[in-house]
Amino acid sequence: MNAPIVVGVDGSASALTAVKWAAEEAARHRVPLKLVHAFLLPTRGYPEIVLTGHDVREAFENQGRQWLEEAAAAARAAVPEVEPDTAIVFDRPAAALIAASEGARLIVLGSQGLGGFSGLLVGSVAVAVSAHGKSPVVVIRDEIRRDGPVVVGVDGSPTSEEAIAFAFAEASVLGAPLTAVIAWTDFLVDSAFHSRFTVDWARVEDEQLRLLAERLAGWREKYPDVHVNRVVAHDRPVRALLDAARDARLLVVGSHGMGGFTGMLLGSTSQALVYHAECPLAVVRPTSAE
Repeated sequence: MNAPIVVGVDGSASALTAVKWAAEEAARHRVPLKLVHAFLLPTRGYPEIVLTGHDVREAFENQGRQWLEEAAAAARAAVPEVEPDTAIVFDRPAAALIAASEGARLIVLGSQGLGGFSGLLVGSVAVAVSAHGKSPVVVIRDEIRRDGPVVVGVDGSPTSEEAIAFAFAEASVLGAPLTAVIAWTDFLVDSAFHSRFTVDWARVEDEQLRLLAERLAGWREKYPDVHVNRVVAHDRPVRALLDAARDARLLVVGSHGMGGFTGMLLGSTSQALVYHAECPLAVVRPTSAE
């Protein structure tokens, strides 16, 4: 219960925004805050006659320490009662963050990076951390929102249960309403509801509402203080979630599922949310996943 919130730090403005969000989150949940910078030595671009390997590593470490000091100062300025720990890791950023996630409450990342975390959300690092991290991963945009609902994508599968649990817990501690969204399109309707030429949309919507109510029932009892708005969207998941999260303070999705949310973090849906979601995005991977 006292696991730290871990933030990837790389010297970018986006990372500093992530640090501030994480500091506020750590204060709300009364857990430690840890700032991590990871790097590897470049394999080219530093001729041996100019710089030795030791000189390069020392320069990278000094730069990392400076970025960590700036990040720690930003955390203290945002939340004076939070005193973050800092760490420099000599490893690939994805490997370092995955390792850190083993004992973390959250991994928090900025949406745009520099240094060791360059290209974090458009390449293999984001996919690796989202697919293999042991804790939820939160991606922070360039602005921290302090009002609006928490929005969660629900796909009707048991594997989305932890995303729902995370969303309820956040909505409760934030004092925010929760919007639960389930999406379907013509291509995602089960054959039981349509023939080759007709679709019973009313029946489909009723079934989706029933499914959504079943998934939320236990959590509504556990968090009676959270006001829940249920949304059944006749749309593709990306557009449905973006529309619902337009004024949200947090968007929560699971990393595995079925129906409209299948492969959310390994395909076009996740990329679209990373590029276009205007609020922080939380990716919650089932702890039972391998």
